Amino acid sequence: MNTLEKNAKPKQEETPMNPSEKRSNRKLLIGGLLVILISINGILLYMNYQKKEKTEEQAEVIRVKNSELENQIKVYEALKADFERQSQELQAMGLENDSLESKIAAITSDLNELRGFRKSSYSLADQRRFRDRASAFEKQLKVKDEEIAKLKEDNEVLFTENTTLKTTQNKLSDSLTTMKSTNQNLTEKVKVASRLEAQSLVVNVINQRGKEKEDNDNEFKAKRVDKIRVLFKLAKNDVAEKEPKTIYMRLIEPDGAALYNLSTGSGSFQIDGEDMYYTAKRDIVFDNTQQQVSFVYDKNAEYKKGQHTVELYSDGFMIGKTSFVLK
Repeated sequence: MNTLEKNAKPKQEETPMNPSEKRSNRKLLIGGLLVILISINGILLYMNYQKKEKTEEQAEVIRVKNSELENQIKVYEALKADFERQSQELQAMGLENDSLESKIAAITSDLNELRGFRKSSYSLADQRRFRDRASAFEKQLKVKDEEIAKLKEDNEVLFTENTTLKTTQNKLSDSLTTMKSTNQNLTEKVKVASRLEAQSLVVNVINQRGKEKEDNDNEFKAKRVDKIRVLFKLAKNDVAEKEPKTIYMRLIEPDGAALYNLSTGSGSFQIDGEDMYYTAKRDIVFDNTQQQVSFVYDKNAEYKKGQHTVELYSDGFMIGKTSFVLK
């Protein structure tokens, strides 16, 4: 044995693990792994919880903002409806207000902008801005409602006063109508009372020699008649005015037609709004002295045989009538 072999220490042999030590080490390893897995899961759960909570907060913020936006839109819609109501009320009273129209236009513009936020971000600054504008509009609305209420009250007073005036006017109008009717009736009565009356109406005939003949029976021979004289006197009438009068004479032949010849002074006059032909006329001045009036009529042709009628008119009334016969 050499020196190296003598000085070398003997090699120590490793003691092999027994089964129980191996199981213990395995358990420790598994336990460590479980702790690590549980820790990781805990961290993941915590991170997921934080993320969910943040998501819910964001969703709540969005929901609140959306709710605020929809409420603000409803406020502006109500404001627009109220201002339009005010405009209609003023128009119903016959009034116009350009400032209301400008407010309605401004609210409409704001509404369009608010509705646009449904597709974009509606910030807190936007919320404050629109709340402030809505608050200002509400104050203006209240002031205008008070003005309209006062106008309505004033209009009600005016309406009552106008109704009273109209009632008074109607009463006056009725009184005037009654007075006019009464005056018209009186005028008609005076007109009737003042009409002339032909009395002692006589018809004589004048032959070609100028000799005048009268007959109590008013019967004459036709062949001897050249002219006809109609005589009468105007009855006394204290109601009639002393003034110029026109008396119309109608000489009606047996066939019912009045003799009419423009060359001998015939024409037409009105009775009850209708034209009537006359044979001759006389202009006189009524003096209420029972004055005598006469007509002399020359036909310038042969007279027809049969009954003739003489009618006298003045101021729209028949004042006398008689007849005679030509045989």
